[in-house]
Amino acid sequence: MKQTVTLKKNFEFHRLYGKGKSYQAPALVLYVLKNRAGICRTGITTSKKIGNAVERNRCRRVIRAAYRNIEPDICGNYDFVFVARGKTKYVKSTELEKTMRKLLTEAGVVKQ
Repeated sequence: MKQTVTLKKNFEFHRLYGKGKSYQAPALVLYVLKNRAGICRTGITTSKKIGNAVERNRCRRVIRAAYRNIEPDICGNYDFVFVARGKTKYVKSTELEKTMRKLLTEAGVVKQ
């Protein structure tokens, strides 16, 4: 199983927020930007508006599970930031996977 590379530094997130293209859905926001690293990297953001720590961690887990299923279909070298929204905590990973696939297809990074 391939290890997913994650974004950890604040400037990496701010670079995507500033220069990246955003795509919205009721349960998720996606920021995408092409990189020169040769790999796809992801970052997940959940604010305190989502709820307490348990709910925020569940949102991150669900987003990671959905991304893990889509990852083999992604072509190219991109940085992604997934921002959880208020509805994310009520959604299962299979439903979020459909939403995520739709957003990634809209961004043009998923193979058809």
